[in-house]
Amino acid sequence: MLRSVEQRRVPGTQADPRVAGLHSAVSRLRRQLAAYPGEFRDRGVAEEELAELAGMAAAGDPDIPRLRRSLLLIAGAIGSVSALRQGVRELREAVDLFGRSPRG
Repeated sequence: MLRSVEQRRVPGTQADPRVAGLHSAVSRLRRQLAAYPGEFRDRGVAEEELAELAGMAAAGDPDIPRLRRSLLLIAGAIGSVSALRQGVRELREAVDLFGRSPRG
């Protein structure tokens, strides 16, 4: 289920639903990657960036430019592994909920 970029924390609660969605998407893709039997050149890059995203989600206040950078590195690292395509799409959708990066 996608949520609006404008959706923020519900008063009286601690959890931002966007962060929960990011955490879920990262966890799913990490499990899919761990279960994928094939090796590919930049697998380590994907694993490192997923660990970084997991840390940001756990902290609860991810840095949007860093989210987007990690997403690009993961997509580039996983490349054309079709078995992981759905997980990458779900991760992209979760990152997109945070909106665009602020321009400097």
